[in-house]
Amino acid sequence: MQIYLVGGAVRDKLLGVATQDRDWVVVGGHPDQLKALGYQQVGADFPVFLHPQTKEEYALARTERKTGLGYQGFSVEFDSSVTLEEDLARRDLTINAMAEDDQGRLIDPFNGKADLDKRRLRHVSPAFREDPLRVLRIARFAARFHHLGFTIAKDTQDLLRLMADSGELQHLVAERVWTEMSRALGETTPSEYFKVLKRCTALAGLFPELDRLFGVPQTMRWHPEVDTGLHTLKALDWARAQTDDVEVLLATLCHDLGKGLTEATMLPSHHGHEQLGANLLRDIAKRMKWPKGPALLAETVARHHTLCHRLSEQSPVAVLDLLKNLNAFRQPSRVEQFGLACAADFYGRSGFERFNYPQRDLLSRYASACLTIAAAPFVQQGLTGKAIGAAMDQARVELLTELIGTDV
Repeated sequence: MQIYLVGGAVRDKLLGVATQDRDWVVVGGHPDQLKALGYQQVGADFPVFLHPQTKEEYALARTERKTGLGYQGFSVEFDSSVTLEEDLARRDLTINAMAEDDQGRLIDPFNGKADLDKRRLRHVSPAFREDPLRVLRIARFAARFHHLGFTIAKDTQDLLRLMADSGELQHLVAERVWTEMSRALGETTPSEYFKVLKRCTALAGLFPELDRLFGVPQTMRWHPEVDTGLHTLKALDWARAQTDDVEVLLATLCHDLGKGLTEATMLPSHHGHEQLGANLLRDIAKRMKWPKGPALLAETVARHHTLCHRLSEQSPVAVLDLLKNLNAFRQPSRVEQFGLACAADFYGRSGFERFNYPQRDLLSRYASACLTIAAAPFVQQGLTGKAIGAAMDQARVELLTELIGTDV
């Protein structure tokens, strides 16, 4: 029985970057051997074992054979006769198909080290096309390593397009698509994920509402970059530079989806895109099975982001209504999330980096002030039920009136 370090840990070691996790392959081994050594078996499809001390994953060397549609349409074969090279051959990219033995020697049957040096993402074999999920994985790796100069090899790019055009991506379950997208949003350059999917035509099938933003014009005065899709991705990268909060990043990505529904006769203006986008997001979140928290923030940002841009023009009552729509008094963190997404929309415009966006801090200031209004004094006055809430709102309006007056 021989054990090898494989995959991302080997790749990241050669790149000189921090390793997120370490995976191991066991060649010539049997489940009973590992169990006898104290390894804990997990996984239903094929034997994966957790090391008794480190809890790192050790998998028996295996091969895969395509048997049906989608990423689950595979039969997995494992026994002590499967070689290390056969195991590595089933992997997606050459840079992920390297191994290291217990002496630290590199095993590289598919020239992954050369591709790593050339900053090239290249598929291992034609079997790559059997798994449609790999289209999303390649896009995610492109987003992770774009800042290091990595690009997708032409033959791999051509293969991605063939896979997208085959229609097999439609067999991916929504939850798995969300998993890949949410992870991509947290990569260093998340815009590259969507650019890769756009180039290979996969975006149109997976997220058509985002795909149709590209080529939709906006008023140049407010959007020098003009193209709505480009603005969206620029805003997303700005937001990612500030936070890794997936809820904020998804909301930023979706804030202008309503502009894809603007009638041609109205362009480049987009009056009413906020409501259109918010309504659209309800259906999108249901279809794509997004978690409730991210979906709700995305809808809220789509509906109210332009109100935040005009915050200094709003009446105290309108500001209070906005805070209540954000659920600011039960979930104060929503104010910061909303303000950050709105700031991303502002800074996602060519040349706007040199301007300030005070609305974000103003909104936080107004919310913090309103949170000082407590129910207890009104209860002591003998108020009950809805009268308490009404009195608190009146006190908040009076406080906001004073604050807004000093901000003018």
